[in-house]
Amino acid sequence: MDHLTTDSLRSSSMTVGERLCAVFIPIIAIVEALICVVADCFDQRPFLVRRAPPPKTFDFARLAHDSRCFTVNEVEALYELYKKLGNSITTDGLIHKEELRLALLDTVTGENIFLDRVFDLFDEKKKGVIGFEEFIHVLCVFHPCAPLDDKIEFAFRLHDLRRTGFIERKEVKQMVIAILRESDIMLSDDLLEAILDMACHLRSLTYPCFTFAEAVNGDDKINREEWKDFVMRHPNLLKNMTLPYLKEITTAFPSFVFNTEVEE
Repeated sequence: MDHLTTDSLRSSSMTVGERLCAVFIPIIAIVEALICVVADCFDQRPFLVRRAPPPKTFDFARLAHDSRCFTVNEVEALYELYKKLGNSITTDGLIHKEELRLALLDTVTGENIFLDRVFDLFDEKKKGVIGFEEFIHVLCVFHPCAPLDDKIEFAFRLHDLRRTGFIERKEVKQMVIAILRESDIMLSDDLLEAILDMACHLRSLTYPCFTFAEAVNGDDKINREEWKDFVMRHPNLLKNMTLPYLKEITTAFPSFVFNTEVEE
């Protein structure tokens, strides 16, 4: 696609701006797709399968209690999701990045900044794989009952690509470039810089806009306090940090039918 001029960018601001203002939405969408894609694997079966109780590899009651959001049966259902992902390529029962990429992008090769970021945040122990407890812990953040502070902190970490404790302009720019590349849009560096500066003026868009001009204190980076203040003034930024069906995972996906030793 040809390079866009400033005038053409402004004339099509509803199209381009909508993508740019929702910088972190593709990352959240990957988390949502993670559940939907794997659940669909079960839903494709012509009838519901009654499964044996999950093996006692994990203390499901403890995980449910620690989550503060999920019931024991919901943790069991999520374990079914987890096993499906963790055995799609390897046989160790852990989720590798290739398995996550295969489930979401239908390929085991290639680079995707959003998928890489989601995997890094799920991989809390930094072992190169996602364990089940890590899987539950991160999904808790997207639960409707999760504390607001947890969602704000997670959204901050999504943007903090280099894990410096700040959201830097170059990091947001990197994510904007990735979004544009997905749509085969090429912009000059000057236009990219202008976008970061003017985004807050696109008020008619669906999502509030992320802008350094409004959020930073002149140091070209955002700390946690500045981020929290910005999000509290623009609460819709966290709209996609909540996945409603996590509240009733066993009924949202009726294919999760199995015998359980826990009655709730």
